[in-house]
Amino acid sequence: MEHITVDKKTILKIYSDFVLRNNHAPKNVYSFCEDNKIAENDFYIFFANFEQIEKEYLIYFFEESLLLLADDDQFAEMNSKTKLLSLYYTYFEQLTMNRSLISYLLHHKKPLENLKKISKLRTLFIDFVKSLDIAATNLDLENTSLEKIKKLKNKGIEELFWNNFLLTLKFWMDDTSSSFEKTDIFIEKSVEASFELVNTKPLEKLLDFGKFIWKEKVRN
Repeated sequence: MEHITVDKKTILKIYSDFVLRNNHAPKNVYSFCEDNKIAENDFYIFFANFEQIEKEYLIYFFEESLLLLADDDQFAEMNSKTKLLSLYYTYFEQLTMNRSLISYLLHHKKPLENLKKISKLRTLFIDFVKSLDIAATNLDLENTSLEKIKKLKNKGIEELFWNNFLLTLKFWMDDTSSSFEKTDIFIEKSVEASFELVNTKPLEKLLDFGKFIWKEKVRN
């Protein structure tokens, strides 16, 4: 049998077509490859199994969104909030164009099963949040203890935005409004609220107080 030349994108397309037509995964890799004229060893170059394929889609759409944003000449000049909003709108537009597939992938009633399929996405998303320098403060941290506090704060901010992303994904999955306009509103309001929570002024005062106590303790 003459086999077709495949890459990761081709396999993703063929697999998505299969599950959307049949509402279940192929029986095994062998039959999937035979039916689609793919050399089995070519399949294993890119994926170990079907579960790995299903974890790849949300990552693929995220990476495509980043490429689209990178092509926007104005993106580099945007502030952190606008960059995050742009990512949300671009990413969820990608998901909407593939809504049937995403609904199939995240159809499990058990949250843990769905989380497995988005676990790899978490790293990419948090890396993007880190690149925005949202957690940066102007405090002059003079000792290891205060530096640790700042790192804990940064971790908290990353989790805040990741949890916000998960809530947005859940809202989009349940959204029945025309053109998913309620999701757009949810994105705007939730990102705005997240940035309000990241307001560093209260924490800066707490850290200043901590610095004072530390200095006084050292002096005595």
